[in-house]
Amino acid sequence: MTTQHPAVAELLARSHELGADRRNTNYAGGNASAKGTDIDPATGTDVELMWVKGSGGDLGTLTEAGLAVLRLDRMRALVDVYPGEEREDEMVAAFDYCLHGKGGTAAPSIDTAMHGLVDAAHVDHLHPDSGIAIATAVDGEELTRKIFGDRVVWVPWRRPGFQLGLDISAIKTANPQAIGCVLGGHGITAWGDTSEECKQHSLEIIRTAEAYLAEHGDPEPFGAVIPWYEPLSEEDRRARAAALFPVLRGLASTDSPQLGHFTDSPEVLEFLVREKHTELAALGTSCPDHFLRTKVAPLVVDLPGTAPLEQVIERAKELHATYREEYAAYYNRHATPDSPPLRGADPAIVLVPGVGMFSFGRDKQTARVAGEFYVNAINVMRGAESVSTYAPIPESEKFRIEYWELEEAKLRRMPKPKPLATRIALVTGGGSGIGKAIAQRLAAEGACVVVADRDLAAATAVAEEIGNTDKAVAVAVDVTDENGVAGAVVAASLAFGGVDLVVNNAGLSVSKPLLETSARDWDLQHDVMARGSFLVAREAARAMIAQGLGGDIVYIVSKNGVFAGPNNIAYGATKADQAHQVRLLAAELGEHGIRVNGVNPDGVVRGSGIFASGWGAKRAAVYGVPESELGTFYAQRTLLKREVLPEHVANAVFVLTSGELSHTTGLHIPVDAGVAAAFLR
Repeated sequence: MTTQHPAVAELLARSHELGADRRNTNYAGGNASAKGTDIDPATGTDVELMWVKGSGGDLGTLTEAGLAVLRLDRMRALVDVYPGEEREDEMVAAFDYCLHGKGGTAAPSIDTAMHGLVDAAHVDHLHPDSGIAIATAVDGEELTRKIFGDRVVWVPWRRPGFQLGLDISAIKTANPQAIGCVLGGHGITAWGDTSEECKQHSLEIIRTAEAYLAEHGDPEPFGAVIPWYEPLSEEDRRARAAALFPVLRGLASTDSPQLGHFTDSPEVLEFLVREKHTELAALGTSCPDHFLRTKVAPLVVDLPGTAPLEQVIERAKELHATYREEYAAYYNRHATPDSPPLRGADPAIVLVPGVGMFSFGRDKQTARVAGEFYVNAINVMRGAESVSTYAPIPESEKFRIEYWELEEAKLRRMPKPKPLATRIALVTGGGSGIGKAIAQRLAAEGACVVVADRDLAAATAVAEEIGNTDKAVAVAVDVTDENGVAGAVVAASLAFGGVDLVVNNAGLSVSKPLLETSARDWDLQHDVMARGSFLVAREAARAMIAQGLGGDIVYIVSKNGVFAGPNNIAYGATKADQAHQVRLLAAELGEHGIRVNGVNPDGVVRGSGIFASGWGAKRAAVYGVPESELGTFYAQRTLLKREVLPEHVANAVFVLTSGELSHTTGLHIPVDAGVAAAFLR
């Protein structure tokens, strides 16, 4: 494979342009391919190749590594050995024998035949809302002729595979005037002799369909407004969403832990306020890329946003139980002895009128994409209903795709989840020092992290260093402020669906002898560490209990919580307070599966915000050493003669929360390189 092959450059450029425009393709949806001639490295002769987006890729962010590269002579020869529709899945394995040289690193997808068998240099297969609206209309074939004439051909629904590739190839041959086709219940395919021509044909189909829907569509296809289902104000929506999200996430995690995403976009709120939303939602989505992520249908709460919160929660639990029963019945209706086992009966989409949509997935990106795809599905329903009647593919066909062995194989190829995958961590004082190291370590182990700090700029820098908002978000919080702490937990809920792991790390210190310690010194340190830890633990526990998934609360205490040192009355006393909070909360929260443990660091000089703020100079003066040598001094007085760094504290937090100590609560782990006077007794 030649890295700079013109066909590859054209394919990537076209894919990025189409994939970046939500009007043209769904996020992560669709395929594109390009054909060209290259030199066979083994023989030195020319060979005709096809570069096509591999399985599981995303057009908008496609790279050369995401392409599969196949020899067309070998692929077209498969037509002669094709065993028929009943065994067409076997052809995917045969694609591996068509790969060219080292090829791309991506596995060929089920849509490979659609691209390889069509006699065109460039082929796009896309899932635009306007195209699927025509494809899912009950009279889609007639609409296709009416809108496009003979320029675009209707293809009845067929599950993606080798036979669909043969069908489209035959249609192109029989219709030389055509630029593409509408795939019933699915999407569109377009072709061209050049990359630019292919792109323009794709856009022509999409925009012609858009224009027709805009000109001829009913402006209110979802029916009349239900007055009591009208959206709450933005402030009230967010407050209600934050209160509901942990509960809904707990329900959606009955079979396996999930992360969540909240959407209150105009499309969602408009859909839920209209009288036809219940019946349309029950029909489910149609495009395979949609329902593979959104499941066969959403859970719809049948109460207005103004209903009492307790009533909505109780109703959601009832509907969830019913959903699970109905999903199991759906599986049993269509499963065969060869079907993969039921993967989970919980909803991926929960719709709450007046509030919005909650979507769930194995990670934040999957949850977000599920929500984005359901918005696309709403747009599809709107388009189809505006000019016809929405008629998605039959339930039996949805099952054939959802429980397709090829989809199961794709799941088996996924890497093993990291230890903290699906867990939501809130780290206070996360903008620097020990808190920063903890946030980074938890994120590296798979957690989604809310970096909380008084210094929003510092917290934002840490969150951005970790990754995008699918991995970390920043929030400004003063842990002494009751409302501010509640707001931080709300932020965690709205960002990811709740909170599972809290690290009480925010702190400061003022080193003074008793006679110089003011009441203000005392109050400040107790407010930040004793009161602050209490407030954070209380608000987090509320969310954890609502989720019903258990959880972890970790206090970053100190050697000084058990060791009596000079000139340290306020700091030592508040650390002792925190240490006993660990024991008290472990005793109280155990019945909810919430484990509470502590870490007792000492001598963390390098990277420490406390030491940098003056504490280091004061401790150095107490011990009679230069401040620059304080870390070495602390190390030499330990049993191991080693300096303690922020990442060592982060290691302890990870060990406590990774699941390896699942039966441990009420424990304090010293991270002090060995200080005998601080041994726990």
